[in-house]
Amino acid sequence: MTDFSSIGIRQEWVDLLHENGVYQPTPIQEKAIPVVLNKQDIIGQAQTGTGKTLAFLLPIVEQIDESNPNIQALILTPTRELALQITKELNKLTEPTGNIHTLAVYGGQDIEGQLKKLKRNVQVVVATPGRLLDHLRRETIRLSEVSMFVLDEADQMLHMGFLPEVETVIEQLPTKRQTLLFSATMPNEVRALAKNYMDHPKDIRVKGNNITVDDVKQIVIETTDREKQEKLMRVLDQFRPFLAIIFCRTKRRAIKLNQALQQHGYETDELHGDLSQAKREKAMKRFREMKTQYLVATDVAARGLDVEGVTHVINYDIPHDVESYIHRIGRTGRAGGDGIAITFVASKDSQYIKIIEKGIKRKINRKEI
Repeated sequence: MTDFSSIGIRQEWVDLLHENGVYQPTPIQEKAIPVVLNKQDIIGQAQTGTGKTLAFLLPIVEQIDESNPNIQALILTPTRELALQITKELNKLTEPTGNIHTLAVYGGQDIEGQLKKLKRNVQVVVATPGRLLDHLRRETIRLSEVSMFVLDEADQMLHMGFLPEVETVIEQLPTKRQTLLFSATMPNEVRALAKNYMDHPKDIRVKGNNITVDDVKQIVIETTDREKQEKLMRVLDQFRPFLAIIFCRTKRRAIKLNQALQQHGYETDELHGDLSQAKREKAMKRFREMKTQYLVATDVAARGLDVEGVTHVINYDIPHDVESYIHRIGRTGRAGGDGIAITFVASKDSQYIKIIEKGIKRKINRKEI
C-alpha cells in the first residue's frame, strides 16, 4: 500500500497530513506527485472530489525555497469560492511551521488588505484572474520569480470566458517554469492552451465515476416541461431534503425557478454568474449556515463547491454530458454520507439520459411522483 513518503513527500508534511486525517494518497496524488517533484509539466484530468488539490499543493510546499521572500508559486482558479477552498487546504500545511507565506487574491475583497500583506513576504499566491490582473497593472505583484504555475479547473475558466485573462497572466510568467494544468474535461480549447504554453506535459487521468455510482442513490422522474415545476414542489414536499442544490441549465431559468419557489413559501436562494461577487458570497454563506434550505444554481456552482450536509441534488434541467452529471451529483453523498440525486427527464431529454446512463454504466431507476 502506497504512502506519501514513498512518493517523495517529506516526513514533516506526512505528519501534518496524518494530523488532518489523511493517510493514503488518492490515485491522482499517487500518479501526479512524483512527476511534479521531477519538475515535469502535467495535464491532470480529474474531477472534483478526487483529491487533486493536494496533488499540486504538496509538491509546491515541498519545493518552495523558504529563504527566498518572493512569489515562487502561482495557483490560478476561476472562482473566489475555489480560491478560498484551496487557500484553506494550503494553510493547513503552512501555518503549523509558519515558514511559508501565502496569500489569496480575489475580487470583492478589500484590496488595501491584500496590498498590506503583499508588503510582507509572500511565496505562494492563490488568485482569480481578474483581481490578479488588477495587481499586475498596479505593479503590486511581480511574477518574475514564479517557478511553479497551476491552472486549476481550466475548462471552467474557458466556460466563464477567462481565456484572454489567463493568457495575459501566462505571458507575464518566466518562460522557464513548471506548469500544472488541471481540468475535469478536455475540450479542444484546453488542449490548445496546453500546446501553446506547456513543455511536453505528461497526461495523467483519473476516473472519478465511482463517486457517483457508489455513494449516491440516483432517481429519474419522467415529466413534461409544463408540469416540471409542480412536480419539483411535490418532490421537495415528499423527500423533504435537509439541504439541496437544484440545477438549472441557464441563469434565466434559475432566476425564474427561484422566484416561483419563493412565492410558494420555500426557503430558497439563487447562485449563478450574473450575481455580483458580494451576492454570491451572501447566498453561499446563508446556504452553509443552513438559513437557506434550497440553492437554485447553474453549473458554475457545481465546481469546487463543497458544502457539508447536502442531502439532495436535483437536476431540474438534465445536464447534456456525463461529466457535468458527475460534477453535479458529486455535491451530495460526500465524506461517507448518503446522498440522493433526482433528475427530471422530459421526452426531448431522452438522448441525454441515454448518454449519462452509458457513461456511468448503469440504468437509473425511474420513479413516479
